[in-house]
Amino acid sequence: MPELLIAPDDPRSADVRALLGTHLAFSRRVTPPGHVHALDTDGLLEPGVTLFSARREGVLLGVGAIKRLGPEHAELKSMHTSEAARRQGVASAMVEHLLAFAATSNYERVSLETGTMDAFAPARSLYAKFGFVACEPFANYTANPYSTCMTIGLGP
Repeated sequence: MPELLIAPDDPRSADVRALLGTHLAFSRRVTPPGHVHALDTDGLLEPGVTLFSARREGVLLGVGAIKRLGPEHAELKSMHTSEAARRQGVASAMVEHLLAFAATSNYERVSLETGTMDAFAPARSLYAKFGFVACEPFANYTANPYSTCMTIGLGP
């Protein structure tokens, strides 16, 4: 199988925009109004946010971003794998890449927010596999029945 290339990308690129649109539509379909925290294109263009794409032979298979919350804390955002590429290791490769990027950026902790609904069970399982554990809400998140927050330390 050809190599998976994960690299910074532009959220305004047509294929990236389309996959992000799928991600937002999914989030809005399974999450109550007011509880969707996925970033749109504008949010991914904000300072302190770096979007990565995963491509094989130029074909976009997934995206993921890291958002700076402070000098030692970052947030994983906008993780999504195309339906055709699921169960092929794309999401795991993206999480590995984002955690390595966070470590080389001197972050000591990476956190995330994801849904509590069954549709988000695969995401929660993926993050737990990498060592993320449940944590209190961080940044602007609140304790509510639709969100779960997770974190991982990046110590030595």
